This record gives sequence, structure tokens and C-alpha cells, in this order.
Amino acid sequence: MNTTKALRLLLFVVLAWQLTGCGFQLRGQLPLQLFDGVYLQAERHSELATILRQRLQSHQIVLLNQPEQDSPSVYLLHDSLERRTLSLFPNGQVAEYELIYQVRYSIQTPGAEAQVFEFELFRDYQDDPNRALAKARELELMLAELREQAAQRILRQLGRIGT
Repeated sequence: MNTTKALRLLLFVVLAWQLTGCGFQLRGQLPLQLFDGVYLQAERHSELATILRQRLQSHQIVLLNQPEQDSPSVYLLHDSLERRTLSLFPNGQVAEYELIYQVRYSIQTPGAEAQVFEFELFRDYQDDPNRALAKARELELMLAELREQAAQRILRQLGRIGT
């Protein structure tokens, strides 16, 4: 019994040593705590901006009312959703779409010029006219997920630039 515990402990130590030896690190918290505050500018009713504000506040980052020289600024320039038809039913109705969520934003850090970033997120969406209400709800959930992923990507970029 004691030898099994010793072997498990030894295996754990060897695995931990291997992981640290190869440079692996857990992501953990984003280095956003380096900033006292962040200015976020976006369209008034942008859902992506709302999610970004919530995520910044959850990291105890103060949202500034105006840009300041010693704090970074994030400008949401454009976000849009496009649908591309992937397949059709035999009767000609659309069976499957590809959702393309496009985001363009810029980040300006203290003492540096603004950097513009752009990315696209993709999802496949199967439509079924017989279940229109359920499919509408599924589409809303997918859009919320895409916005959440976009917000996390922007925060990771902000953390990378800040370090």
C-alpha cells in the first residue's frame, strides 16, 4: 500500500517536472491588473461592448469615462454578422448557414500608437422551418457565444499588449 502511494507521488513529481521543463504554464488570470483603468468606446447599444464592460469589471478594472494618457483605450470600430448559405433542402429552402461574426477594434496603450486588429469567428447553423421558434432561440445562443468569445479574444490581446 505504501509503495503504491510512493509510486503515485513519484509519478506526479516527474510529470510536474516534465511540464515545467518544457515551458508549459497555465494561463490563469490575464495580466489586466497592470492597468488602473481602461477606456472603452463603442456604439451606444453594442452587445459586444456590454460583455466587454462586464468582463473588465469582473477583473476589477475601472471603466474610465474618457481616455487618459496613462491608461489603455479600446475602441470597438465595427462588429457584424453575416450568413452564408452552405446547403439547401430539396425544396430549395436553406438547410444550413455559416455564421460569420466579424470584429474590428483598436487598442491604444500609453506611449504607443493605436494598433488595429481584426478577426472573424465562424459557426455552422442548421435551419429547420418546422422548428422556427427553437431555431431562433438556438441562433440567439450562438450569437451570445460568439460575442463572448470575441470579448475574451479582445481581453487576451489587451493583456498581451499591456505586458
